Amino acid sequence: MFDVNQIRKDFPILREQVYGKPLVYLDNGATTQKPRRVVEVMNEYYLRYNSNVHRGVHYLSNKCTDANERARTVVRDYIHAGETEEVIFTRGTTESINLVAYTFGEAFIHAGDEIVVTEMEHHANIVPWQMLCERKGAELKVVPFKDNGELDMEAFAGLMNGRVKLVAVAYVSNVLGTVNPVKRIIDAAHAVGAYALVDAAQAIQHIPIDVRELDCDFLAFSGHKIYGPTGVGVLYGKRELLEQMPPWQGGGEMIKEVRFEKTTYNELPFKFEAGTPDFIGVIGLGEAIEYVKSVGLDEIAAHEHGLIAYAMERIRQVPRIILYGDAPGKSSVVSFGLEGMHHFDLGTLLDKMGIAVRTGQLCADPVMSHYGVTGMVRASLAMYNTEEEIDALCAGLKKIERIFKM
Repeated sequence: MFDVNQIRKDFPILREQVYGKPLVYLDNGATTQKPRRVVEVMNEYYLRYNSNVHRGVHYLSNKCTDANERARTVVRDYIHAGETEEVIFTRGTTESINLVAYTFGEAFIHAGDEIVVTEMEHHANIVPWQMLCERKGAELKVVPFKDNGELDMEAFAGLMNGRVKLVAVAYVSNVLGTVNPVKRIIDAAHAVGAYALVDAAQAIQHIPIDVRELDCDFLAFSGHKIYGPTGVGVLYGKRELLEQMPPWQGGGEMIKEVRFEKTTYNELPFKFEAGTPDFIGVIGLGEAIEYVKSVGLDEIAAHEHGLIAYAMERIRQVPRIILYGDAPGKSSVVSFGLEGMHHFDLGTLLDKMGIAVRTGQLCADPVMSHYGVTGMVRASLAMYNTEEEIDALCAGLKKIERIFKM
């Protein structure tokens, strides 16, 4: 049984007050809060076992190395990768995508090739590909989306041709909450001989993911989106591709043998993990995933599905509200505005009521341009949110609307 009140007890910050009011935390798309057990396990390793991994022969080093590699196994199992060697630890989704853009791009992209992204992508899944196209003389193609937030799949099909070498797509839009048909997109990419990268930053905490079932070539996500620490993330890549890609960064760990005449590189995954990693952050990520598994991802998804349906129904009742994105089956994001009010002012007033939301361009300028706005307000949900918190958001919006009614 999913008991949200019991789950909330695992997150001490949810008992905080802001301006004398109970915290209503609805900025989970930016970062999720951390359960106590994640912080405690990281503290334990810092205070009792801290020592560099993969290098030492002493007890402390072995202890941290074992925990670091155990976390890699936890990630492998969570996303159903075939091998731990296909799981590369990075600083987050942004670094994972940049790693692919530089290394896959170096090996596979040439002048005249095409890379396909969508209009709803986060900047981290746009700018690295623009930079790659500039370096290589390739061309970036964009799949538009409809006003309700759904991708225009007819337009996507029209872009698929033999010049396309990579399709990069968000599993879930960080602004619209749209759950994209990534399996269909991946299959279409493969049908023309292209590869596919999935940005799972906004999906990993909400949706069960099986990379082998999806058959994606790459998948990226950040630890802090799934109740883990900041500064650590994952790149999954198929072994046969990773082996063909050159290293991105040079230094310790990513080498087998260094000679001035020639350096030979390490085996996977260490070829892409130069220098001392954030190994205690990795341990925290593993613990966060274990926590999610203990609650049950299917149970979390069912709870959040009910929440988003409730939120969309309730927020529509706010006078002069403007909603952005209403695709069927959308995930835990509601983006909106209020007629006649700047998004920053709206977010600031909600903050004074103890309600934490996101405001601005949401790292998605093309989405703002699509709707002709300079910014939005975003409420994003997590497993520990409740209908009462959604009620508080809607009551706050109605109060603001009454006070500033033109």
